[in-house]
Amino acid sequence: MESKLLFMIISMLVVWCSTLVNSQFVGSPPISSPTPAPALEHVNLIQLLSYAGPFHTFLKYLEKTKVLETFQDQANNTEEGITIFAPTDDAFSKLKNPFLSNLIDDQIKSILLFHALSHYYSLSDFKNLSQMSPVITYASGQYTLNFTDVSGDISIDSRWTKTKVSSSVVATDPIAVYEIKNVLLQKAIFGTDIPPTVVPAPAPHIAPSADTPVANVGGSNSSPKSSPSSSCKISNLAILTQLILAIASGVVLMFS
Repeated sequence: MESKLLFMIISMLVVWCSTLVNSQFVGSPPISSPTPAPALEHVNLIQLLSYAGPFHTFLKYLEKTKVLETFQDQANNTEEGITIFAPTDDAFSKLKNPFLSNLIDDQIKSILLFHALSHYYSLSDFKNLSQMSPVITYASGQYTLNFTDVSGDISIDSRWTKTKVSSSVVATDPIAVYEIKNVLLQKAIFGTDIPPTVVPAPAPHIAPSADTPVANVGGSNSSPKSSPSSSCKISNLAILTQLILAIASGVVLMFS
């Protein structure tokens, strides 16, 4: 009789322990998966060239010749994307007046198309692109560019104009826009009277931001810490187990 009573008490304690243990973990809310980022919208070239840099003259010619629509369609509706070399307003002011005004509309349109490649190229792609020179531009045919990449310093040679990529305005697939300090002109339009080369100013040195994370000096990786809630649950479970064992031992001694 005493053995049966002892067995019943121990069984009840085991069931009670299991119920408490399950309540410690089952009640925890599931970890929600991160919400996927929304798809990027199309880049509006008018807004980009209007506010991202001094490209107002370039934008004016793009709109006047409707080349802007061609570039926008290439960026939005093709898998290839587009790479645009945008001359600054100062680049146009360097040209002798009335330099572009003497050209017909088709020639101006060809010059603008000459400032784009019908494929998206990031800055890291120019190393391979330089080995493929001359590269056919959006103007196609004899309108080609030669690229040189020396440790990330990208030079562009049109055989009439030499310039460098001075900054990256935007470089997110499917569109890349790079700032240049000279208007790219082509021998197919202006003949063989090549102007003297303008040596571009060296690129300014950009100091690292103060917000840049500093590497661990010791080189050791900090081990991940367990969450406070997990430690609390483990501690409560250990105390509960010891309490049940103590009660069971007392019952055994009582009936022995």
